Amino acid sequence: MEIEKTNRMNALFEFYATLLTEKQMNYVELYYADDYSLAEIAEEYKISRQAVYDNIKRTEKVLETYETKLHMYSDYIVREQIFADLLAKYAEDTYLVEQITILQSLENE
Repeated sequence: MEIEKTNRMNALFEFYATLLTEKQMNYVELYYADDYSLAEIAEEYKISRQAVYDNIKRTEKVLETYETKLHMYSDYIVREQIFADLLAKYAEDTYLVEQITILQSLENE
């Protein structure tokens, strides 16, 4: 499993987990966040490895579809870059730094 895909799936999961079914949430969290193998997940839920694989692949597509339509993750990345640029350029402006820090804390709740 490539690290970029794992990181992306974990990020998308953070944004869209509540839109998934409980089974989808469990499988994706075990597979991507907890690094379980397909066989370990299959054993845990007493189903076939293929069923786990199919569910995870469908859920990946669902997460990507949500991102395509809602842009929550990509917008977050853009906002974080803007905040970083502003903080670098206006590091001496304590009011601006404080306000950006507040905005960033809201983003990460």
